[in-house]
Amino acid sequence: MPNIKPVSDLRNYTEVLKSVSSDSPVFLTKNGRGCYVILEMQEYERKEAALKLMKELEKGRISGEKEGWHSLDEIKKEFIISKPIGI
Repeated sequence: MPNIKPVSDLRNYTEVLKSVSSDSPVFLTKNGRGCYVILEMQEYERKEAALKLMKELEKGRISGEKEGWHSLDEIKKEFIISKPIGI
């Protein structure tokens, strides 16, 4: 269940912050409408990293559609070393 509080509850911010956890952000409302979200820093960083990854994957998809896709054999030739290193 979402943890929703009016922004006026921030007058007693320590109580609001106590209710924030990684799996339960606090949603703040202003005039009855969603306005802000309070997240733990780790959760924020995880979401930012996921968003960055999705953007990069989208760039790759667009590039593949514009410039053509590479076969698995082409990728192996480009990136896989034929002899194991140090053996």
